[in-house]
Amino acid sequence: MENKMFCYQCQETAGCKGCIMVGVCGKKPETANLQDLLIYTVKGVAIFSSIVRKKENGQELLEKIVNRYLINSLFITITNANFDDVVIIEEIKKGIKLREELKKLLSDEEIESVKKYGEEISNWNLEMTSEILEYSKRKEVGVLRTENEDIKSLRELLTYGLKGMGAYAEHAMNLGKVNEEIFSFIEKALLSTIDDNLTVEELTNLVLECGNYGVKVMALLDEANTSTFGNPQITKVNIGVGNKPGILISGHDLNDLRQLLEQSKDSGIDIYTHSEMLPGHYYPELKKYSHLVGNYGNAWWKQKEEFEKFNGPIVFTTNCIVPPTQNSSYVDKVFTTNAAGYPGWKRIKENENGVKDFSEVIELAKKSLPPTEIETGEIVGGFAHNQVLALADKVVEAVKSGAIKKFVVMAGCDGRMKSRDYYTEFAKALPKDTVILTAGCAKYKYNKLDLGDIGGIPRVLDAGQCNDSYSLAVIALKLKEVFGLEDINQLPIIYNIAWYEQKAVIVLLALLYLGVKNIHLGPTLPAFLSPNVTKVLVENFGIGGITTVEEDMKKFFEN
Repeated sequence: MENKMFCYQCQETAGCKGCIMVGVCGKKPETANLQDLLIYTVKGVAIFSSIVRKKENGQELLEKIVNRYLINSLFITITNANFDDVVIIEEIKKGIKLREELKKLLSDEEIESVKKYGEEISNWNLEMTSEILEYSKRKEVGVLRTENEDIKSLRELLTYGLKGMGAYAEHAMNLGKVNEEIFSFIEKALLSTIDDNLTVEELTNLVLECGNYGVKVMALLDEANTSTFGNPQITKVNIGVGNKPGILISGHDLNDLRQLLEQSKDSGIDIYTHSEMLPGHYYPELKKYSHLVGNYGNAWWKQKEEFEKFNGPIVFTTNCIVPPTQNSSYVDKVFTTNAAGYPGWKRIKENENGVKDFSEVIELAKKSLPPTEIETGEIVGGFAHNQVLALADKVVEAVKSGAIKKFVVMAGCDGRMKSRDYYTEFAKALPKDTVILTAGCAKYKYNKLDLGDIGGIPRVLDAGQCNDSYSLAVIALKLKEVFGLEDINQLPIIYNIAWYEQKAVIVLLALLYLGVKNIHLGPTLPAFLSPNVTKVLVENFGIGGITTVEEDMKKFFEN
């Protein structure tokens, strides 16, 4: 049977080998193939934008259009971000147009110099939707274009790192923060995936360099968030509901949350965060809005059952969409923006000043019933690097006294597979003198457990979103300095990280760049790692998988 698609970029890929008929995420083969073609198109743009970036002319085109195009297109192809073929096709057409505009800024010699990447990728030009759909099925534009297993593995690892980098760069850009070095590297790395002259060693070095820029982009986003909204503070977040109608906002873009809060502040409705938007409650400039009343539900994969009970409209600012069933009651109440999209759902676009109009969402909320309560209580978060370092004396004293024996980094992603219950049981089984450092939606596996505290320090310290794994690195580096250690790996820190999609990939590469070793990944190692690439990661960085809670407890705590 001929494969209709091939995708193995997420942890849940079929059989830990690859989705070939339909995506486990719900992605149709046509959509998967179009996403492959979009990435192919982005590489075609990068061929010419990388040259223009070194010239004086064309900088305005880069800054206003090309930069945004590169990162938004990468973001669109992240798992669970965009299922809308119409949007993807329009992005492909936009890329072809951009490529041709960039060509006009180059000399004949400069255009001739890029022929090493292939005539087709720099010249193909389709306009009809039917032609694009047919072209997207070609093997040459997808993962399987590369036959050598190790080269393919490294090319895809690099591409997935770029997808995560693009997501974080877009959030920073939405808050006015841009680092041109990051765009230059994105272009360089994209071109490396179509350069048949590069060796395994050269590609390996590029993957590690990607980790360097992963650190830079997360630092940039941290600066964007904190300079705009203030440093996160320790905050108790309500997980119950009020008696007013509400809007549920999901995803990762804090700028969208701010605009929604501002536009809805006198409307008589409440705003609830969902999944990765939970950390919005931790920022002073967002928590000041009294109608930001709580967090509704759990991680992204439970949304179908939880959205049925919310009753009001839902806004997706980024990825983590689960396709609804045909009889879902909420399908007419969902809005998307940025890179997110789903067929039939309304899109909220921004104007030339970066402002979005949420009036339709607000009016729909006014006509809705209040949310149905699904749980009660509070969860505590806000332990980003600034807040934890403010408590440094208390933390250091607890370590020195032996009250805290070890920290366990359990950041990353949650997912629907039963095997992920491992992380809940692992958290429960941890010795009482350990503290969990977390970021990302992985925290939903244990952030509602009653794990207590150590001398007033909660045993679960939530730094925020997946990009706030940067905070965990800053904390570790500061502790290394405080304790006078030469190597970050001498700290009493265990890394037991769950992954799901491509933002977790860039976080992993960033940690490797910072020198962190002996990271354990689960529930499975990535399918896109070839045996030889896996061997390099194991031998050079001590990357490992997980087994059972009992065995891993012995491994981590009895040595």
